[in-house]
This record gives sequence, C-alpha cells and structure tokens, in this order.
Amino acid sequence: MTAANLLVELFVEELPPKALRRLGEAFAALLADGLRAQRLLAEGAQVTDYATPRRLAVHITQVLARAEDVPQRVKLMPARVGLADGQASAALLKKLRALGQPEEAAARVQCEGEGDAAMLYLDTVQPGAALAEGLQKALAQAIAQLPIPKVMTYQLAQGTPLPGWDSVQFVRPAHGLVALHGAEVVPVTALGLQAGRATHGHRFEAACDPIELKDADSYAAQMREQGAVIASFAERRADIARQIAAATAAAGAGLRAIEDEALLDEVTALVERPNVLCCQFDEAFLRVPQECLILTMKANQKYFPLLTAEGRLSNRFLVVSNITPDDPAAIIDGNERVVRPRLADAQFFYEQDCKKTLESRVEGLARVVYHNKLGTQAERSARVAHIARAIVEQLRQARYPYSAADKDEFDALDSKVQQAARLAKCDLLSDMVGEFPEMQGIMGGYLARHEGLRDGVAIAIEDHYKPRFAGDALPRNHTGAVLALADKLETLVGLFGIGELPSGERDPYALRRLALGVLRILGERKMPLALPALIAAAVPAFGGLIENPQEKLMGFVADRLAISLRDGGASAREVEAVLALPIGRLDELHARLAAVRAFAALPEAPALAAANKRIGRILKKSEGAAPAENVDAALLQEAAEKALFDALQSVAAEAGKRHDAGDYAGELQTLAALRAPVDAFFDEVLVNVEDAKLRANRLALLATLHAAMNRVAELSRLDG
Repeated sequence: MTAANLLVELFVEELPPKALRRLGEAFAALLADGLRAQRLLAEGAQVTDYATPRRLAVHITQVLARAEDVPQRVKLMPARVGLADGQASAALLKKLRALGQPEEAAARVQCEGEGDAAMLYLDTVQPGAALAEGLQKALAQAIAQLPIPKVMTYQLAQGTPLPGWDSVQFVRPAHGLVALHGAEVVPVTALGLQAGRATHGHRFEAACDPIELKDADSYAAQMREQGAVIASFAERRADIARQIAAATAAAGAGLRAIEDEALLDEVTALVERPNVLCCQFDEAFLRVPQECLILTMKANQKYFPLLTAEGRLSNRFLVVSNITPDDPAAIIDGNERVVRPRLADAQFFYEQDCKKTLESRVEGLARVVYHNKLGTQAERSARVAHIARAIVEQLRQARYPYSAADKDEFDALDSKVQQAARLAKCDLLSDMVGEFPEMQGIMGGYLARHEGLRDGVAIAIEDHYKPRFAGDALPRNHTGAVLALADKLETLVGLFGIGELPSGERDPYALRRLALGVLRILGERKMPLALPALIAAAVPAFGGLIENPQEKLMGFVADRLAISLRDGGASAREVEAVLALPIGRLDELHARLAAVRAFAALPEAPALAAANKRIGRILKKSEGAAPAENVDAALLQEAAEKALFDALQSVAAEAGKRHDAGDYAGELQTLAALRAPVDAFFDEVLVNVEDAKLRANRLALLATLHAAMNRVAELSRLDG
C-alpha cells in the first residue's frame, strides 16, 4: 500500500490560552488513534502535534492511502438450520444477503463440526478503508472528543459546502481546514469547511497571505519562513524560556525571572512568534507587598517579574510580545504605561488597609458567612482558637517543643496562638484581599507587622494557610504550625460533620489538600501528637452543630496518607503493613516505614511474615476458645514450645526496649532471631489439642508472639 505523511490543520479564531496545550495534544492523539483503529497507519508512524493561538494541527508519518484488506471468518448459523439436503436453506440465503453477499456465496460456505454441533462459516475479505473515508471518520471523532472547556455556537459563513447547516459548535469559530497526504489534498470536511492546502500565518508579520502549503512535510518550515509562526507549542515554549534567560542576564547582575510553569504555558498560548522585552516600573511601588505586585503582573498582564538574588522583587519585569519591530521602544513604553495603573491600584488598596488595625475588623467577621450550616467567620475563628488551645495542651503533655519545666514557654505559646487565631481571618475584610483573594493570610501578615504586632504572631497569621499546595513550605514557627493545624482540622471536622464529603473528582472545599497539609505538618515538624486525639479534641468546638465524624474522617485521612506514602517511594505492601495498625503519631510513621523496608530485606523476613499470617488465622479461628491471659511455663510440654517461650522472653524484652527508644528498625531486626524457634514450633507442636488448658496456654503463647511481632507494623501483610 502507498504511504505518505499526513498533515491536518484547523485554522480558528483565538483559542483559550489555558486550554491550548491540552487541546493541541488531544487533537493529535485522537486523530492518530482514529486512523490507527482503521489500520491506516503503518508500523512506527510518528505523531507531531502543533498548536498556536489560531490553529490546531497534527503531522503523522507513514499514513496509508488505503488500509490493507483483512481476511475475516464470519460465523453464520448451525448447519442443521442453514442446510437442507446439502443445499443452502432460505435462512442461510437471507443471512448472506444481510451480510451484503450474493447468493452465490453459499457455495463458499464451510461446515465445521459434526452432528448438532456443526456450524457454518464464511471466509470473506474486509476491504481496507480509503484514506478520505477513514480521515473523515477520524476527524469527526477527534473534534467531538476534544476536551473543550466551553463550547461556542456560531453561524457558518455563506457558501459553505454543507447545505442545510445553520450553525456549528466548536471551541472557537473555525475558518480553514487543511488536509494533505504528501502533496495531495484529502477531500474531507469538518465544521462546515472543505479541506484545501491554504492557511494563514502571523496576523501582522506574515510574508504572504494566504500560505499555499506545498506538502505535509513543509508545514513547519513554511509557517516559520512565510507565516512568521512557530507552529510547535513545545518549540515556542522553549524559545520563550531561552529568551527569558537571555533578557534576565542582560537586565542586571543577580536578577532572576520568577519561575511559573503555568504562566509560561499560558504565554506560549498567547503568541505565535515570541519576542521577550525587558521593562521597568517606578521603584516607589516596591513599598507595596511584593506578593500583590507579583500577582497583579502575572495574573492581569502575563508579565514575568524579576527578583533579586535575595528573592525580593525588583522594579524590572519581562513581557512576551507577539510582534518584533525594528525599534521595540513603543512596545516597552506601552507596557510600562499599562502596568502603572495596575500597581497604583494595589498601592491604594494597601494604603487604605493600613489605616485600620486587624483588631478593628474582628467585629466585622460576624457579618461574613462561612457556611450556612457552620455559621460566620467569627464563629469559625472562635472554633479555631478552641482547637488551637487543645493542641497546645496536647503539646504540653508531650513536652514539645519545650521541656516540662518550661511552663512559661507553653503559656506564651498559648497566648500567641490565641491572638493569631483571633486575628487570622480579619484580612478577609481588607480591600486588598477583596481585589486579590489569593492574598489571604499574606495580607494579614503584612498588616500585623505594620501595626507592630509580635513578629511570631504576624508570621503565624501569614502562614496559617500553609501548606497551600503540594510542595509548598510549612509554617515557619511553632505558633504558625499550631494555628495552621487548628485551621485545617476545623475545616475537615466541620465539613465532614455536616456530610460535605469529597466524591470522585469533586472536592469543592479542597479537603484532600487540607488532609495532606495536616499530615505534612505533623510528620515533617515531628509533632508528637496522635491524629485520633486531635480530631477528638476538635469536635467539642462545634457544640452540637455537627455529628461526630471521627470514623469517616480517619478513613479519609488514612487513604490520603497511603497515597502520599506510595508517592514517596514506599511499596504498596510496606504501606499496607504500616497502616494496618491504627494511625497514631505521624512523626513516627516514616521511621516505622523505614524499619519495615529494612526488615523486608532480611532473609528471615518471608518465613516470619508467613508465620505471622498463620498465627493470625489460628487466633481468629480460635476466638471461641480464648487464650489464657498469660503463658503458664508449667504447662509447656514440648521441647519446641519451651524453646519458643524462652526465645520470646529474651527477644521480646530487647525488642520492647528498642521500641520504647524509637529504634523500630532495631526492634524488627531483633525479631529475626525468632525464625528458628517459630519454624520448629509449627513443625513439632499441635496447637488445637483436646486438653483445654493446654490449648489455651499454647494460644496464649501465640498471642504473645503475635503482639510482639506487630508493634511496628502488621508483618503478615508482607507475605506474598
């Protein structure tokens, strides 16, 4: 079969920039899959996607002009129905006509089998699809399955080749369709357009318009040379990154562009031939919180702010232009004039906010609804303060982060946490947060420092939403860690308590992220707090407003924890072994997981894990005959059970010491010495004997062994 390379392009109005990359990749993949399903792609065909603000395109190598015919065996019917005295019956002829076969095809029908089991078959050839037919089908399917964020309905232009169509739906109005197989146009239609070889380049800088494409392989080169367009999204993105690096180096020593992959993707989707230029703004604006200036430049203007070596915002920024004039001064001046009123607005909001203290805004929180079932932000702040106090008390009992003698330190921590909890939500009433919701917490920290609050309190207010996302930093001080933990627990307990649970991909309150935040704070800050006790302490803060969500919330957190541990490199069996025990202190979890991993590598591990599973089954089946409370050494008869008892006494004592010291790896390695006596016990001792006292004593021995082996993790889960 003849094969050539294929190009398909849809030329459209400006596509949504945040969706462009995904649309380009999906269009190429869906079209290639559709052709592959019809056997129109040769082995090893390569797919290249293109996407610019005004086009989606795909280049596919080794596309067949017609798919190969495929031999096909069709099962017809039982021979007793299809044959009458060796001749084709009316039923068989009807079946052949239904399959599009002439009646003469009855002569080619084959019978297989004997007696009533005999069946009739027909060997045929399924003709391969022609490219025009196959591409038409694949193109329609690809367009229908594109991940379009919002569909537009628009009227077709006059004189379209599809009479009777009044309107069409697509992500944006389409104005051109190219389909080239080699140098030949493939006669397909889509979105009311007839395929041709003409397309359009850059809106202002194309050398000619329209561009007549020579063949499928010349597309990228012609678009660059005649159309002034870099058609490849990936190539255009890399070019912007290269230009940003060069412009940053030229802007001044020590400066660096802010890193934002999402912004880089969005800017790549806004330009067809990028030109990065360096601009600046008045240094007086640097008195405004830099997070706000960065946010307005990135979100509203799509600029790349430049930071100093210390991470502070400079008055320089980069703009990615879509045109490349000989003199860029007008573009630079225009962008500097455009950004000034944006920054002036931010400055005005900040100056107005600084005129009021956070304390003066507390009363206003009573007028801000948090949730119709959970009350106002004022009520929420009171609950966060209640939970935070309970956390401090648990820390006091655990002697963290101070010693038991440091009563004043714990009292001071409680005082700072209570003040921060009272003021943390007050920035919701600021003009800055009203304009830039992403400034929640950050603005509160700036206002707290402006009015002279203790730095620890200001930092806690700023950090109490952290970690906001995967990989985000944790709160920087103990006050912030307690407040962040209390804030997240309040949301989790409250929403679970009123039945607002995530389901599938639906998680409008970001509860999965909040649960991971709780886990990270407890684990990474080594806070010696048990999660069940924290949840239990949070419930009373709601009074009778909610149902106790302990069981559901613990299950939800356990699922998040399992995913987090697996993402961190732990195997499914290791995670299952550790989480089979009730979740307690998160600060011990990683040490327990490391201990399980080290134990699993020991040569004794498989046998002990299998024995552990066997012991568990024996104890479960023997629930009707409960073991004795303690092992009676006088009732031990067999040499193997005496040996196991003696080994268990010494090993369990040593393992217990290591466990209490937090040396979980050493504890499990100590248990490896039990392999030989355990194996001998199961080889030589019968547990379920007739004598009830003897049976109970042996069950007690196994129960003691089982408990000693499963303090770090349930080792039976390691048995494959």
